[in-house]
Amino acid sequence: MGFAPETKRSNYCGEVRLSDVGREITVAGWVQRRRDLGSLIFIDLRDRTGILQLAFGEETDKDVFETAFSVRGEYVLMAKGVVRERSSKNPDIPTGDVEIDVTQLSILNKSETTPFEITEKCATSELTRLKYRYLDLRRPNLQKNIIMRHKICKITRDYFDENGFIEIETPMLIKSTPEGARDFLVPSRIHSGSFYALPQSPQLYKQLSMVAGFDRYMQIARCFRDEDLRADRQPEFTQIDFEMSFVGIEDVLEIGEGYMKRVFKESLGTDIKTPFKRLTFSEAMERYGTDKPDTRYKMELFDISDIAGGCGFAVFSGAVRGGGSVRGITAKNAFSKLTRKEIDKLTEAARGIGAKGLAWSRLGDDGAVTSSFAKFLSDEENKAILKAAEAEPGDVVFIVADNKSSTALSVLGALRQTLAKKLDMIQSGTFDLLWVTEFPFFEFDEETKQYVAMHHPFTSPMDECLDYLETEKSKVRAKAYDLVLNGVELSSGSIRITDPVLQKRVFKLLGLSDEEASRKFGYLIDAFRYGAPPHGGMGIGLDRLIMQLLGCESLRDVIAFPKVQNASEPMTDCPSAVDTVQLDELGIALKAAAEGCGGDMPAKD
Repeated sequence: MGFAPETKRSNYCGEVRLSDVGREITVAGWVQRRRDLGSLIFIDLRDRTGILQLAFGEETDKDVFETAFSVRGEYVLMAKGVVRERSSKNPDIPTGDVEIDVTQLSILNKSETTPFEITEKCATSELTRLKYRYLDLRRPNLQKNIIMRHKICKITRDYFDENGFIEIETPMLIKSTPEGARDFLVPSRIHSGSFYALPQSPQLYKQLSMVAGFDRYMQIARCFRDEDLRADRQPEFTQIDFEMSFVGIEDVLEIGEGYMKRVFKESLGTDIKTPFKRLTFSEAMERYGTDKPDTRYKMELFDISDIAGGCGFAVFSGAVRGGGSVRGITAKNAFSKLTRKEIDKLTEAARGIGAKGLAWSRLGDDGAVTSSFAKFLSDEENKAILKAAEAEPGDVVFIVADNKSSTALSVLGALRQTLAKKLDMIQSGTFDLLWVTEFPFFEFDEETKQYVAMHHPFTSPMDECLDYLETEKSKVRAKAYDLVLNGVELSSGSIRITDPVLQKRVFKLLGLSDEEASRKFGYLIDAFRYGAPPHGGMGIGLDRLIMQLLGCESLRDVIAFPKVQNASEPMTDCPSAVDTVQLDELGIALKAAAEGCGGDMPAKD
């Protein structure tokens, strides 16, 4: 028995409860499974809210029963009936106490056998599931992720609206300014030979919004980066972007902390403590070997350069004489878990990220020491190193020596993360938020052998560092700050340059001639001539935020239609070739087929 075309659904499947017993309702959804018990048929009907059991028995109309008998998995149904209490309850689902005694049933659409079963724990390969992403998205766990994304976007808009921010949409077709990551270029048919770019960040437009007097801007912005292949990154990503006028660093951080507190409370019911911890860039690197430290566990780095500089072991002393350093890390109570075989694997991994080697000492529970370097040092030097390492019986000490201190730090920072996972040092369900501040303004590019902006060229140097801009670039610190969650960079931001003279000065130091700076950024410099308020802001990576909140393993789990590692989309088979007619209209001739590549990261706002 079917429905009239105008029949409407009265309830979602997952909303029905014992309080609805006796009510006549209409539901619609997909068949999760059908159980045929001869004189009884049960159908689990699924929609985005959950599963509800439909019941058909001896008192069911014959036509309705026969329709139920013909149903198969993923058929689309509409069912009407009376809610009743189940005789055999299912405590594993919220609707497990009730079912519908169906009086009307329509098959709205049939389904072929799906390429994989629509279940939470689907064993099918991810590539196959991405090929049929519309089916993959029917799985309850993915639907919950996408619904959580919607909820966080709503929380975001509500929070910024309540704090006086105005949502402004900035253009998607903009001027190409290839600084850092490559732009995605869009050819113009009307302006033959010219190209738009897709935005890597709304950076310049949001600064111009401050010049325009809007005072507080926000946007949930789509951003694009045409980067080389990287694991678990996307060429297009979403950024929670905001900018504020007449503010300093403290004002921006206060808004950022308030936002994170609100998101955690309303999405997870979790109260997070504010203000967040703070580390300068220098402190983060010295203590943790990274500018995005996970401080949920200790295991801080130590420096033994003073001990190693004059020792007889050339690997150590040579690094110090070469202007570098010798540093280490202690894995507490790791003796039994880190065998020689495991240490060899860690050594190879360290070499893979730039280390010349990995020195180590294992302290047995009985106090006996086995070491890769102890025989090259005196007893006093060995004791001094173990003391600096705060090593005790049962610990394992790792040491890296390098002519570049930055290499020693970064290798140990990566080792620290690896050890924390291997030794189960991270308590699940905990959240560690902190600010990293006072980033270097410049960083030296080994490829080009020149200094580049670590953040971006619109970041303001700290006032006390202005005199070093031309003379000692390594001493210049920026009014820049990152928000880190559980060792993942969620956000970057800064106070901006608003003085056109200083902005031109910075451009020159970064190798941009006046002509080139004018061609690329002339409109911004011109705008500053007409009264730019002091301003600053930041951009928070929405995809990464949701991934961390939900404890997902991949960004693809929180994006409805993601790309894979090579920036392609298996479902639609894009990117793809286009007709010659389209290329002719754009005045484009192909030299050779190009291999696709892609990436994703929160934009440096």
